[in-house]
Amino acid sequence: MMRAFLSAASLLVLAGCNMAPNYVRPAMPVPANLPSGVAYAPVQAGAKAGLPWTQLVSDTRLHTVIERALANNRDLRVAIANIQSARAQYKVQRAAQLPTLTADAAASFSRQNDNRQNSYSADLGFSAFEIDLFGRVRNLTQSALETYLATEEGARSTRITLIAETATAYATLAADQELLALSRETQASAQRTLDLTRSLNVAGLAGKLDVHQAETIVEQAASDVAANITQVAQDRNALDLLVGAPVEDALLPQSLDGVIAGIAKVPAGLTSDILLQRPDVLQAEHQLKAANADIGAARAAMFPTISLTSAIGVASSALSSLFTGSGFAWSASPSARLPIFGGPNRGNLDYSKAQRDLYVAQYEKAVQTAFQEVADGLARAGTIDAQQAAQRRLVMASQRAYDLADQRYRSGIDTFLTALTSQRALYGARQSAIATDLALVSNRVLLYRVIGADQ
Repeated sequence: MMRAFLSAASLLVLAGCNMAPNYVRPAMPVPANLPSGVAYAPVQAGAKAGLPWTQLVSDTRLHTVIERALANNRDLRVAIANIQSARAQYKVQRAAQLPTLTADAAASFSRQNDNRQNSYSADLGFSAFEIDLFGRVRNLTQSALETYLATEEGARSTRITLIAETATAYATLAADQELLALSRETQASAQRTLDLTRSLNVAGLAGKLDVHQAETIVEQAASDVAANITQVAQDRNALDLLVGAPVEDALLPQSLDGVIAGIAKVPAGLTSDILLQRPDVLQAEHQLKAANADIGAARAAMFPTISLTSAIGVASSALSSLFTGSGFAWSASPSARLPIFGGPNRGNLDYSKAQRDLYVAQYEKAVQTAFQEVADGLARAGTIDAQQAAQRRLVMASQRAYDLADQRYRSGIDTFLTALTSQRALYGARQSAIATDLALVSNRVLLYRVIGADQ
């Protein structure tokens, strides 16, 4: 009795063996704090980093467009299908930890001359169930679980990226619509100046050079109109692809200023610990944990594998006596297998260790990339407001200079070249102002994506 008890206790101890190395998260290969300095915006201490997209976007049109993208985008559907596949594979692997019960019933009938023979049987049992003494099956299950969790984080990363790309595409469309309106306005204004210059030329008050110079700004604006029409159409196509369906005109942006007002600033926090919550970093860590578990499975494969096949049932030549005591039978067939020479086990273990080293490097690279992306976004956020303000002052100054130069030309005080130069400067300043406004809103969306703390 004592011997049986000790044997059972030994099996329980062995069943608790785990050949996988103890998992320790690699040290962060980046500074503990996010960068600061003249290029960076001041960060409020204690501010929670990140922002849910529903708080990021207050513009009702854009909010509706993003909701449709989350419902219809094909890349997101692929990510969801990958989650479902990984979940199913985990369930399959987890099932190997428990015996699979089977029930069988059979009957046979034979007759030779007047000799008739019948037999009936019914069995309940399980076959080839591996007693996981060294944790091979358990580590394979853990690896499948971590792979599933990594796939979930990959889908979350896809979701955040989709939201950011949709918001950026929406803002880009707004900016290109304004560039189109600006080029048309400039073309109309330049055409009026050209008409005046031709009239002065006919009257002998302006030379042919003035006419040809006036034509240059008209044709430049006409070329920009054609290019911007194409760009707006392509922006619409890009937005439709992200949303997964055509976006009707009623949901398109009304102005770039309206889009800027409808997208909030995203807090970044002080420390780089927030990077550990980015979905791509979490995905890399789950992949590392899966590789760690694979080492345990590979190590366990070098030890004996013990399987058990057993069944209990009844058999009888008469159906009426099938379940009587005399028909009861049972069987058990334990087996053990131990590799001695050759085989792939040593190579599999070396491969698992190399894969673990690979995923360590990928995890560290993911952290470093996250740090660089957040630092770049914060550097842009620290200067973009000042740049936008300066750019708008430049537009105002250019407008005043052009108005004065145009008046002086019309009054015959100054040459047309001065007015033309001022008009080109105003056109360029207004184009740059639109580009700066787009950079501002794009930076807000970028910080939302690279911080990756959407819930």
